[in-house]
Amino acid sequence: MTYRVCFVCTGNICRSPMAESVLRARVAEAGLDGRVEVDSAGTGGWHEGDGADPRTVAVLVDNGYGGEHTARQFRPSWFSRLDLVIALDAGHLTALRRLAPTARDAEKVRLLRSYDPAAGDDLDVPDPYYGGMDGFEECLEMVEAASEGLLAAIREDLEGRAA
Repeated sequence: MTYRVCFVCTGNICRSPMAESVLRARVAEAGLDGRVEVDSAGTGGWHEGDGADPRTVAVLVDNGYGGEHTARQFRPSWFSRLDLVIALDAGHLTALRRLAPTARDAEKVRLLRSYDPAAGDDLDVPDPYYGGMDGFEECLEMVEAASEGLLAAIREDLEGRAA
């Protein structure tokens, strides 16, 4: 059985494709390729069909990650096939929980930085879109820090299913 994760930010061109690329690499490193599917989307459809922001691609490639991506909008019907829906900030968390068809689906929505014990109370990954490259680099650092805890939680869920 495949475990499915979808990262969601605003337009699916900065934060969520970055998180998708990082977790996909962590999943491969952990040897879980065939068991975990990683995806991303945006709460809005403004950029549907576009690639990731060039600054996102540059930061990913400079750090050894893949930069291939096509933006799309999250659909409520996806909840039924997803195990986790990972929001990049509190606004996305609220919007996604509102979209959830059932209470069980709403429980699938979590904040990415909630998987980083060092994040403290600041669980938002700031949107780097209107800033410079340093914002994209900071975003990648936050995503990488949270991805280890997220991978551990996914592995725990997978083990629980196998038991």
